[in-house]
Amino acid sequence: MSPVLKLLSDLVALPSINPAFTGANDPWSGEARVAEFLTRAATRAKLDVELQPVLPERPNVVVRLAPRGRIKQRVLLAPHMDTVTVTDRSQLRPSIRQNRLYGRGSCDTKGSVAAMFMALSRIARSGQRPQSTEIIFVGLIDEENGQSGSRALVKQRFRADLAIVGEPTLLEVVTAHKGDLWLEIETRGRAAHSSQPELGRNAIAEMARVVSALEGPYASELRSRRHPLLGPATVNVGTIHGGRQPNIVPDHCEIRVDRRTIPGEKDARVIRELKKFLRDQGCAAAVRDWKGLPSLALETDHRLPLVRQLMKTTGQRRPKGGRYFSDAGVLAQGGIPSVLFGPGDIAQAHTVDEYIAIQQLETATDLLRRFLEGLP
Repeated sequence: MSPVLKLLSDLVALPSINPAFTGANDPWSGEARVAEFLTRAATRAKLDVELQPVLPERPNVVVRLAPRGRIKQRVLLAPHMDTVTVTDRSQLRPSIRQNRLYGRGSCDTKGSVAAMFMALSRIARSGQRPQSTEIIFVGLIDEENGQSGSRALVKQRFRADLAIVGEPTLLEVVTAHKGDLWLEIETRGRAAHSSQPELGRNAIAEMARVVSALEGPYASELRSRRHPLLGPATVNVGTIHGGRQPNIVPDHCEIRVDRRTIPGEKDARVIRELKKFLRDQGCAAAVRDWKGLPSLALETDHRLPLVRQLMKTTGQRRPKGGRYFSDAGVLAQGGIPSVLFGPGDIAQAHTVDEYIAIQQLETATDLLRRFLEGLP
């Protein structure tokens, strides 16, 4: 077993489920076990390491490789340590079959954690560190929920000339991704006994008209808003709640909606447009920003020198886009040019049989090492 495969296997065996999905008291919740493991590994590799407090018992791991001379630029390696939940505890046991490593987080994104950390460690041990570029690895918490880790980094006014955010991109450099705006839409009615429904006003029936409008004409209108790398903006009605019991005309109903934004769209304008759209459709509904976090679509100029150098290292001629959201949107809003890169396929993320191809893991490690060694 190669060193990077052994590292990934060890990481997968350490549960780090985001507490948003399990509760803080679940024994498998939180990133602390992974943070402690990486701290010990960094110390053995003679790298400077510290834990950045973010949430109780959930720190970012910050590992630094100083250049041989004066710092003139900084490159950030930024994978996240948390995972989504599991349906079966066996998903927390790494296993190797058919040249793949299976287990929760193997693809999203402990594969990136392993490849980035191993590439940095090899440079530190080889003595091939850059002359004037500081390389910083940050294992981030909470990407799968509120992105508290990357937001804490930005709040501290962390600066870098490029952030490579670890995500499963099939070893492609992704320079743009969609933003994610979560909305709550509410309809109100008047309760009445179900034997005389004409005396009430059914909030669920009103919401049915809202859902039909969103999934029909609104979704159709969004398809005309296209980004060259990302395609159209989209809408999805994800949850619905309403009513108390069958023999009462419901006086309240709410849905939660995922609205994927593309670069150039502003959240406030999206909400204003949606409110106007529903009014024009004859729907009486209140629209609110449910999560209270900006959508943060990403678009980084692929002509930036460090981005060009990374793309040259990977043999990529044109930039790519990703339809999912990541910490890169947060870091870019904080002034750090950001791209996504990592082993694995996003189609495997969050699945019951999540896996990563071992060859991709090895290749990612080698590409990252070559890129970092080529820095001035």
